[in-house]
Amino acid sequence: MEFDKSKWADTAFSRDYLDKAEIYIVERRMMFSLVNSFCRHFINGPLSLLDLGSGDGALTHELLKAGTAASAVLVDGSKDMLDKAEARLKDFDLPKQFINCSFEEMVRQQDFPSGFDMVVSALAIHHLITDDKAALYNKIYRLLNRGGYFVNVDVVIAPSDSIENWYMEIWKDWMRTKQAALGVDEPVEAIIHRYKDLAENKPDTLDCQLAMLKNAGFKEIDCYFKYGIFTIFGGKK
Repeated sequence: MEFDKSKWADTAFSRDYLDKAEIYIVERRMMFSLVNSFCRHFINGPLSLLDLGSGDGALTHELLKAGTAASAVLVDGSKDMLDKAEARLKDFDLPKQFINCSFEEMVRQQDFPSGFDMVVSALAIHHLITDDKAALYNKIYRLLNRGGYFVNVDVVIAPSDSIENWYMEIWKDWMRTKQAALGVDEPVEAIIHRYKDLAENKPDTLDCQLAMLKNAGFKEIDCYFKYGIFTIFGGKK
């Protein structure tokens, strides 16, 4: 499905999701912190950063605050989200570029910027079908400098229905706890159904995607964090 036909092209839907991201996304802050830690540990000196499906720039913002990036390119299918990202990052005095295109369009572009030390993505790539994920991972490999890294924060599906059912239960528990703390009342079952029923959500298993990274040429591939369906994984060029 093309981005402009998805729910994420709806500005109101996207903004509502971002407003409630701390409820919907299990350990969102911890996952962003771990990406920060990864950058500091594995990249020597300021890095050139590419953020795919950047949304309002929340992940890039965390990396720039930590001083781990010398330049940043943000890609998103939503012009509204990129405008928000530009506003969020306006106080950082470093080269920044904001590219409004879908992942499918990006993969086809022959002159897309390259030479990145780090490519990151958060809760975006699962919108692609399996073959398009593989094509994107191949593209990312080509865009990276040798020795550069790709780190993906995303959702995956479990290898069996019984494990998937458990993952949904621990997700519900997380959301209920966060809602109680924030004074929010929204049926968690409805959130689960929306995630499962939206046609643009096309998660694959973790094993499937680690295999895609291997086929693309990545080394030192691993899962760096996992909490039910929420995970961080990646590899090195």
